[in-house]
Amino acid sequence: IEAMFFAYRGFTADPDRILEKYAYGRAHHRAIHFIHRQPGLTVTALLAVLGVTKQSLNRVLRTLIADGLVENRVGRKDKRERHLFLTETGAALERELSEAQRGRMRAAYRNAGPQAVAGFRQVLEAMMDPEMRRHYQMLRDGP
Repeated sequence: IEAMFFAYRGFTADPDRILEKYAYGRAHHRAIHFIHRQPGLTVTALLAVLGVTKQSLNRVLRTLIADGLVENRVGRKDKRERHLFLTETGAALERELSEAQRGRMRAAYRNAGPQAVAGFRQVLEAMMDPEMRRHYQMLRDGP
């Protein structure tokens, strides 16, 4: 448990420093990440992935939209749906945040070797609840 705790702190340290410049937190980072991974994601789908309250997510989205990082479009088929997209500014911040994490992961993977990386992925997947594993597999495998 301690290893996961300290690894997570390391994994989030670089993005936290970047987010601090904008007065954003990890909730903003998670929203930006998943909107990037699934452009056009609905607010309802993002709620399901993040597992947060609608009130909490709306607070984050209002900030990201007001700051010009996220665009909110009305659904073509269902006008009640809101689809989320990163703007160019949002995509640039997402790249900066992800690159910081990818750099740390690349270094760890190089150090551990391919077999350890494969085993680590298996452990992570085994720790996911079935619904979260389904979301992960959809993102991993693409449309």
